[in-house]
Amino acid sequence: MQFSFKAKKKDGSIEKGVRDAEDKLSLSHILREEGLILFSAEPVGGNKIIKFLTWLNETVVTVGLSEKIVFARNLSAMVSAGLSISRGIEILEKQTENKKLKEALNGISIGISQGKTLSDGLKNYPRIFSPLFIAMVHAGEESGGLAPALKEIAIHLEKNNVLIKKVRSALIYPAIVMVAIVIIGILMLIFVVPTLTKTFKELNVALPASTRFIIWISDLISNNIFGMLGLLVFLAILFPVLLHTKRGKKTFDFLVLRIPFVGNLVKQINIARATRTLSSLLRAGVSVTQSTTITTDVIQNFYYKNSIGEATTKIEKGSPIAEVFKDNDFLYPVMVGEMVEVGEETGKLADMLLDIAKFYEEQVETATKDLSTVIEPVLMIVIGSAVGFFAISMISPTYSVLNNI
Repeated sequence: MQFSFKAKKKDGSIEKGVRDAEDKLSLSHILREEGLILFSAEPVGGNKIIKFLTWLNETVVTVGLSEKIVFARNLSAMVSAGLSISRGIEILEKQTENKKLKEALNGISIGISQGKTLSDGLKNYPRIFSPLFIAMVHAGEESGGLAPALKEIAIHLEKNNVLIKKVRSALIYPAIVMVAIVIIGILMLIFVVPTLTKTFKELNVALPASTRFIIWISDLISNNIFGMLGLLVFLAILFPVLLHTKRGKKTFDFLVLRIPFVGNLVKQINIARATRTLSSLLRAGVSVTQSTTITTDVIQNFYYKNSIGEATTKIEKGSPIAEVFKDNDFLYPVMVGEMVEVGEETGKLADMLLDIAKFYEEQVETATKDLSTVIEPVLMIVIGSAVGFFAISMISPTYSVLNNI
């Protein structure tokens, strides 16, 4: 494949040209051997398929959380063992199989060889390395404790990964069951109900309201299959678009926080994530205001994001961070505000935040186990009610016909 590229020479001038290479990473290595540093590269020619596949690779292929954990943990071990950062990056570049991460490590290695820091290199890849990752590395570089900072990053990401997996595993089963119920229900409405409806019409049977309701839904779906599919596609596109708007995100998060049991689980997850993130940043040497700013980017829930954002403003005005937790008592239990206040008074805020995070991570673990226990009888009731309603609605007219005969 040919690439049109821009590269920097040792004297600082820019060279443009076209070269053959398997991919961008291979092109970077070729130019590096010639003393050139790749800036940008684009496939040349009119092959739209190749351009599309290249764009798709850059957009869709990502670096997983587990790969970032391995990167941070291994680099920490290498730096602790006395290896230089550049040597550690080169080893990790050879070990990784993810092309996206390999390309990033190659770019970071080039930057370090030019005298730039590791955090400067990470900033060039914001889609891979989060502001939290970069800030903790930068703080570690400034304090001379890069290895402990990288280890702290690995621990933080690992705990976050475990938290996500626990929630997902608890929700997979009910999600699969509900999808199966909906699919089976739609198939019955399309293929089974119309057959029974014809029989009822031929026999001129008086139908109860529940039966008429099911027949109405069946007719609506059967007569407008493409319209219904279009509506589902439209809603599937509209929902994520609305979630990206401030009002849509705010409304969705408001409703989620008030769902019985689920709302409490969401609160525990956000508290655990917020306090662990703050603790990790503070332990790495990041300032309190910068820590709250970065934590705002990490938190997803609108209300928790807003509360941490308020903390940045209040801290800059001289208020203690505990005040924010106490003022938002709907989001944070009283215990959180009290423990944060004690942490500030004793000078052990990072340790206290870590204790809070551990407590709520244990709460989430218990809640997800309870969710699996609670969800099964709830699903049985929902399924039983749906099947019972359908059976009674469609069988009762049949019995009426038999009685008349």
